[in-house]
Amino acid sequence: MDSTPRSEIFDDAPAATPANFYRAEGYTPNDSVGYLMRRIISLLALGVERELEPTGLTNAQWVPMLKLYTGCASTAAELARQCNLDAGSMTRLLDRLEAKELCRRIRSSEDRRVVNLELTDAGHAAAQEIPAILCNVQNALLAGFSAEEWATLKSYLRRMLDTAQTLHAPTEKNDKEN
Repeated sequence: MDSTPRSEIFDDAPAATPANFYRAEGYTPNDSVGYLMRRIISLLALGVERELEPTGLTNAQWVPMLKLYTGCASTAAELARQCNLDAGSMTRLLDRLEAKELCRRIRSSEDRRVVNLELTDAGHAAAQEIPAILCNVQNALLAGFSAEEWATLKSYLRRMLDTAQTLHAPTEKNDKEN
C-alpha cells in the first residue's frame, strides 16, 4: 500500500485507493492533468469571449445569461449558487447586466423578500446566440477528434468529475457538526 499522505482537503473523503501516477520527485507541472485542463479552460474562455465580443458580453456575464435563458435559475441567490459566486459578486454582475439592459429584477408579488430575474428582449436575443458560440468554439478545439474519441474523452472527464465531487462532498460527520 502506498504511504503517500493525502492532502488535508481530502481527509474526510470516503476511503478510496488513490492513483499513483504522479510523484514529487521528477514532477513536471506542464505534464499534469490539472495544468492541461486549466490551460484548455483558459483558452476556451478566451475563444468564447472573442466570439461574444460583438454581443458586448464578457466571459463572466455569459454564464449567468445562459443560466437565466435555460431556466436553471430565476433569483439572484439561485444564480449565485449555479455560477459559484458569492452574493456580492452576483449583485455587481447583475447591476452590469441591468445597466446593459439585458436583464431586470422583479420583486415577487407573493413574497417581498424574493426578487426574480428575467431577461429583457435584448437579453433574450443575446443569450440565444450563446449556445451556437459555445458549440463553435468547442468544436474548433476538438478538430481532429473522431466521434468515438470525443465520447471517450467526455466519459473520462465525467469520471474525474464524479471522483472530485465525491472527494469534496461533505461527510455525515461534517453534516452533523454543521
